[in-house]
Amino acid sequence: MRSGAIHRRLALGLAVLTTSGLLAVAAPAQEAEAAALCPGRKVRTLPFSTGSVLVYKRGGYVCAVTVARKPGVKRTMAVSVRARGGRPVVDEGQFAHHAGPVTAHAGRRCVWVTGRVAAGSVSSGWILC
Repeated sequence: MRSGAIHRRLALGLAVLTTSGLLAVAAPAQEAEAAALCPGRKVRTLPFSTGSVLVYKRGGYVCAVTVARKPGVKRTMAVSVRARGGRPVVDEGQFAHHAGPVTAHAGRRCVWVTGRVAAGSVSSGWILC
């Protein structure tokens, strides 16, 4: 192999490694941001095509944040938490990174969590019973 071909392959390999490293760092950064918004320990992640909903619990309170898979562009996002027998707590609007946090007092009751980013959405059903 000629020297130029070796340099091109090394450059390509370095570009691929750099890109994959940046993608691996982006997801934990979004989770760290959500953890700073919601107190407690993460009890559930609800992934969907355009993002994910991170659910945290502390004491009798449940907190949720919807995080976009590709942050940066404002689009319609929503997150809601509803304790069984109660009304949903909702945050909905045009956001670039995340919707929420929303917090509901659940005590020992089940909760229903939903999240949406653009056309993608998720609904948990009754969880944390």
